[in-house]
Amino acid sequence: MCGIVGIFGHPEASTLAYLSLYALQHRGQESAGIVTGDASRLHQRAGMGQAADVFSKDVLDQLPGSSAIGHVRYSTAGNSDPTNVQPFLFQHHRGPIAIAHNGNLVNAALLRDELETAGSIFQTTSDTEAILHLTARTQMPDVVDALVEALRRVRGAYSLVLLVPGRLIAVRDPHGFRPLSVGKVDGAWVVASETCAFDLLGAKHIRDLERGEVVVLDVGGLHSFMPFGPVRPAPCFFEHVYFARPDSLLFGESVQLVRKRLGEQLYREHPADVDVVIPVPDSGVVAAMGYAHASGKPFDMGLVRNHYVGRTFIEPTQQIRNFGVRIKLNPVREVLKGKRIALIDDSLVRGTTSRKIVQLCRDAGASEVHMRISCPPTIGPCYYGIDTPLSEELIASSNSVPEICRYISADSLGYLSLEGMLSAAGKERDGVCTACWTDEQPVELPRDQAAQLRLFEKSRR
Repeated sequence: MCGIVGIFGHPEASTLAYLSLYALQHRGQESAGIVTGDASRLHQRAGMGQAADVFSKDVLDQLPGSSAIGHVRYSTAGNSDPTNVQPFLFQHHRGPIAIAHNGNLVNAALLRDELETAGSIFQTTSDTEAILHLTARTQMPDVVDALVEALRRVRGAYSLVLLVPGRLIAVRDPHGFRPLSVGKVDGAWVVASETCAFDLLGAKHIRDLERGEVVVLDVGGLHSFMPFGPVRPAPCFFEHVYFARPDSLLFGESVQLVRKRLGEQLYREHPADVDVVIPVPDSGVVAAMGYAHASGKPFDMGLVRNHYVGRTFIEPTQQIRNFGVRIKLNPVREVLKGKRIALIDDSLVRGTTSRKIVQLCRDAGASEVHMRISCPPTIGPCYYGIDTPLSEELIASSNSVPEICRYISADSLGYLSLEGMLSAAGKERDGVCTACWTDEQPVELPRDQAAQLRLFEKSRR
């Protein structure tokens, strides 16, 4: 759950990287960082908070160079701590190297144990650092060859951008879990997790990186390599359901159009006799549009989201009912009062938030609340970079749909089927990762999964 960006060959590389991170802010709000460089040196600025909190014009002016990589973080591997803010910048025998990572390595704990036993000293608790240690230890003279050899040791999800003096390297893992695209603006190259970053820069989207592709950008242009053998494709479908911005093209598909088709299929599988279709904003909006279109029922915004909720807020000493939800969502009573509503959300994980939202709608006067979810029940944690809880925290892992319906106090509950979801998106089951809904893992997990989930005994998914 991170966003990464790379800029090569632009005189305002730091500013373009900052703007790209701004566009990718939905992928992580915990920290932000940028490393810039030229033919001889790299420069770093990073900190906790959102991009606008970390970077000002004065800070960007202190980041010279025509190349840059950037990162916005939502931690799934490693503590929420300043030492884990990316991009990481380290010195090794080939010179300075910086890295930014979106994804999660399933064998990171095992690699770290091996490297520490061999004498490596880790500076962070992030799985990303293991890639740098492996790269530094190879005997390959060129950094690209060393990186490829290191990546042959890792398992799991990684979309990467790396910066060394004079070169920018972008990599997508052989399964293709996480997105990564390349574009051009003013003759410069741009790499980003989502194409919405290109739109903000006025860049042209050239193409997605292929699964297992290594791209090197230098003064000679773009050089592509496919050094890894073929494996099962496993792009994360939850990116389409929830995580990506609807105005992005992801894995070659419009996120907005896919979500609308999911909503249409959701109605076909679980129609509801209602007066109005209400989304849970923001991620449920497009699916609700599809549900309303297929049903012929009116669509309305019965819940309003507060987009200005910061990292912390002062809670009242006197208990306010459902305060945690109300700080983000507030009902529009005139829309809900006396109405039978279809309440559309993208997912239902623990169930606690859905329960509070259902109650908010009832308190605002809704006569019936029929909950509809535009993906299947989430029964397993994600090991590949999406922050889903442990299995015991997932309500669908141990409860039936009727039991969940009773828990959230809805009049009815319907999930989109796995077959319907994939059919609506034109995908095959063996062509995407559906592990959170099926618990079928595209990558063999370490036997000691508990150790991996601890992620160096300091972090929590």
